[in-house]
Amino acid sequence: MVQDLYILMITAAVVSIVFKLLKQPVVLGYIVAGVLVGPHLFGETLVNTDNVKAWGDIGVLFVLFCIGLEFRLKNLISSGKIAAVGAMTIILGMMAWGYLVGQDAGLDMINSLFLAGMLCMSSTTIVMKAIDEAGKSKERFVKGATSILIVEDVVAVVLMVLLSSIAIRHQFEGAELLNKVLILALTLAVWFICGILIIPTLLRIVKKHLNDETLIILALGLCLGMVLTAEEAGFSSALGAFVMGSILAETVESHRIEKLMTPLKNVFAAIFFVSVGMLIDPASLVEYSVSIFWVCLVVIIGMILFGTLGCWWGGATMRDAMQTSFSFVQIGEFSFIIASLGTNLGVLHPAIYPIIVASSVVTTFLTPYVMKAALPCYTFLYNHASPSLRAKIDRREQQMAAAETDASSDGPSIADKVRHAVRHTFITKRLVNLMIKNMSAHDENAGK
Repeated sequence: MVQDLYILMITAAVVSIVFKLLKQPVVLGYIVAGVLVGPHLFGETLVNTDNVKAWGDIGVLFVLFCIGLEFRLKNLISSGKIAAVGAMTIILGMMAWGYLVGQDAGLDMINSLFLAGMLCMSSTTIVMKAIDEAGKSKERFVKGATSILIVEDVVAVVLMVLLSSIAIRHQFEGAELLNKVLILALTLAVWFICGILIIPTLLRIVKKHLNDETLIILALGLCLGMVLTAEEAGFSSALGAFVMGSILAETVESHRIEKLMTPLKNVFAAIFFVSVGMLIDPASLVEYSVSIFWVCLVVIIGMILFGTLGCWWGGATMRDAMQTSFSFVQIGEFSFIIASLGTNLGVLHPAIYPIIVASSVVTTFLTPYVMKAALPCYTFLYNHASPSLRAKIDRREQQMAAAETDASSDGPSIADKVRHAVRHTFITKRLVNLMIKNMSAHDENAGK
């Protein structure tokens, strides 16, 4: 295991330095490093694939945990319309387009539906990494983009239930789907309410006893505990990691935890991208080159089109909508999960999995370059738009600027409001008064 980690880290470091010198995104260097140490290029793997996959899965959890730390529940609610409309436009649009592509390729209904499900989800990990490397993590569109990715991850859980039901019974089970949605909503509500009420309060109580070492251990323990809870509830482990990050984001120690987690996140995120690169078989790139080309084209064009329309309809500015959609042009980790699900159920065509993996790698490779084209494309669209459309774009920009001004004068956070409401219920007041009365009586007796 130590030898595997040594080979992996040295290869990733050398290749990433080369890519830095060439002024290319480091994430691409990690993917190339994965190809070099993987089992396909030289006929044998230089590292244990299972070990790398396990480390990569941990990397996804840490990355999403850190994304949760950077994201506030207030932001999700404030961008709720953009998140809901944008995500559903992307998912429904890409699923319809993916299904038609599958039918046109001669696939049956089941395989076409699985293909559609694989094409409608972007990668939270890759998007946030690409945004961070591009130096755009503080820009306005990131809040809406992150919200959409969160909604996509939640919908992906429901989608997997739907696809499983159709694959097994060859029919749609509406009652099972509704039951899954209700359980998910109830579980998330309980997690957030309990977490926001309990965890921030506990951290404030023990704050003076928390050095950096103890704090990072406690944060990781809470993260992994929520991951296990999510898995036991039948949901994604990545969702659990993000939820705990979001809960800790409402605490007084959020920035400190984020700073302590950054080195760990970077190490395991690198391993994740190397593990993706190890899946690439150069021979399959040649064998299915035409199919891979068309899948990549469908994903890039579809994500840009439906992402821009969805964000615009959701209330984002045209500039933010295009920056968001141009960052979504890759196939995400949930595509691998859906592909594995179809394979395990014995319904997925053997050629789909390698095509999806190769297309994921290609679109991941292209993501930073497509992102750079967002602003030039926006400028071109604005300069060539009709007067009425240009007026709408300008009016939306003014509305967003006014909303930002109002938001800057907001009061307490949502978490503080929830805790305040609970503390001021009738029962809580009576308990506090009783405690004060007992303490006063104790002091009087001590004085005598």
